[in-house]
Amino acid sequence: MSQPAATVRELIRTSYNDLTQSERKFANALLENYPAAGLASITIVAAQAGVSTPTIARMVQKLGFKGFPQFHQALLKELQAKVSGPTERRANWASEAPESHLLNRFAKAVTQNIQTTFENIPSEVFDAAAHLLADTERTLYVVGGRITHALADYAFTHLQAVRPKVVQVTSSSATWPHYLLDMVAGDTLLMFDIRRYESNLLRLAELARERGVEVIVITDQWSSPVAEIASHSFNCWVEIPSAWDSNVSTLMLLEALIAAAQEEAWPTTKDRYERLDHLFEQTRLFRKTTP
Repeated sequence: MSQPAATVRELIRTSYNDLTQSERKFANALLENYPAAGLASITIVAAQAGVSTPTIARMVQKLGFKGFPQFHQALLKELQAKVSGPTERRANWASEAPESHLLNRFAKAVTQNIQTTFENIPSEVFDAAAHLLADTERTLYVVGGRITHALADYAFTHLQAVRPKVVQVTSSSATWPHYLLDMVAGDTLLMFDIRRYESNLLRLAELARERGVEVIVITDQWSSPVAEIASHSFNCWVEIPSAWDSNVSTLMLLEALIAAAQEEAWPTTKDRYERLDHLFEQTRLFRKTTP
């Protein structure tokens, strides 16, 4: 199985320092309206970005494309991937007719996903998000979607132990106005949204932002629409040889953020852990093991 193909967004970010000022102008315009800003003809794309067609031709070659048509096809392929369902995903993997065992293919895909994910996370963005998650002056809300609600539940369980004022938003969008009612400027909303992106999560993010809430979104390599309005967004590579996407890299990123938030809040969190363990002992929830 081949290594996960780099998205055009990723290619721009890794090559950004090598771009000229005019090439960066187009790159920024594309990233601001991704991938739509690159899906028209080269003349229209150039006019909309306020650059010349030779500028775009040079930039796409720096990204590794033979020319604009190949660049255009790559963006179309990404757009198609964003909206594909389980049947289409499995067909893409099956068409490769792999010879190795499924376990080996899974291991390779997941390993590459993790590596690519962490290589594309700026440390300053990670630190800023971890600071928001640890800041007890802010109420922290956590929400996920149809599949990612499991990640939201995992995040809530751990962060509730790390710090106070953590609220798990239910998966039912009919209840969301109740949570929005209590959100105030400076609060934080941690969201999980992977393809196929959920319209109700975007609307929740929009309403939260209108109230001055800092939105953190963890999404896939194609990027949820929520990322356009989020304070901080993280792209996790999720493709595996399956009809479903993987949450392994997403979960690893989440665990790293939890660990960072824990360290930032230490020793307050240490005291919180000790008091929590005492309460567990009182409830006799866990069996004690004898030495």
